[in-house]
Amino acid sequence: MALELALIRTGSKLETNGDGEPVNVSASKTRAFLCHLIVSDQIEQESLDVSIWGSADGRDFGKRPLLILPQQFYRGTTKMVLDISLRPEVTFLRAKWELNRWGRVSPTPMFVVDLRLEEIPPMSRETASRRVVLASQA
Repeated sequence: MALELALIRTGSKLETNGDGEPVNVSASKTRAFLCHLIVSDQIEQESLDVSIWGSADGRDFGKRPLLILPQQFYRGTTKMVLDISLRPEVTFLRAKWELNRWGRVSPTPMFVVDLRLEEIPPMSRETASRRVVLASQA
């Protein structure tokens, strides 16, 4: 069964910059994830920057993110792939977000978001061999 993780829980109301809780990914077999960033509510004239950080111990997340998602201004869903298969030291992931507001009305930015990761299942070896057979027959 594919692993599912919540780096930002559904319905989280973000009004200040912050970090999510560390999530252990050591149970992942493929170490590749489809990331879903869902913005379900927001106010005008603001932006949201979300990044995903990795750590070996769940405390030190380094100086550079593993993945930076596209900047968000409106409601909607953004999907990206995070592949940490070549980073065996990464055992924990966490989200980090930064909010920016430039409007005159409400001075506090506000986004309601959800960031979940679905493990991408491993490809079947049969699929690869079928492709080779089909290619050789052409």
